[in-house]
Amino acid sequence: MALAEQDVHRWTRDEYERMAARGFFAPDDRVELIEGIVYDRTPQNGPHANAVHRGLRALQAAFPDRYVRVQAPLALADDAAPEPDLAVVPGQLDDYDQNHPTTALLVVEVSDSSLTHDKTRKIPLYARSGIAEAWVVNLKAKTLEVFRNPDRGAYRTREILRRGATIAPLARPDATVAVADLLPK
Repeated sequence: MALAEQDVHRWTRDEYERMAARGFFAPDDRVELIEGIVYDRTPQNGPHANAVHRGLRALQAAFPDRYVRVQAPLALADDAAPEPDLAVVPGQLDDYDQNHPTTALLVVEVSDSSLTHDKTRKIPLYARSGIAEAWVVNLKAKTLEVFRNPDRGAYRTREILRRGATIAPLARPDATVAVADLLPK
């Protein structure tokens, strides 16, 4: 017997934010909206939390005049409010008192158990949103995957860097970030 095809209700960002404001999600729920679907985010283990804070320190040094957000939403589309581990956004903290940023200069995902989700759902979303550069700190492989040059919903270039390498962010070509500074010891 064949199963009838069922539609999935896709949430808009406005609906998602209203649900959150009305307490639909518990205060400690870790969720994010990607293409209309509310996904649970995996709990952070020690290496993940350590890499997020290492990345924050490195990006603040590379972008002293920009706001680096930590695990906060980006209003990228009517059906998406992803929460990258780190995002360098235009402007300063006070520019976002009322609304989330709608773009970023650079997003960083720290991945271990979330690697497949990050690479198959979030990275393509960032490309479709026109974010010029996305990094995945791959804790399992101890590498930095660099995605650049979005075109028609996908990044055209992907580079894998290892400990010992450095990278200059596209939005700050005069600054360098050491891959080792993004990885736990």
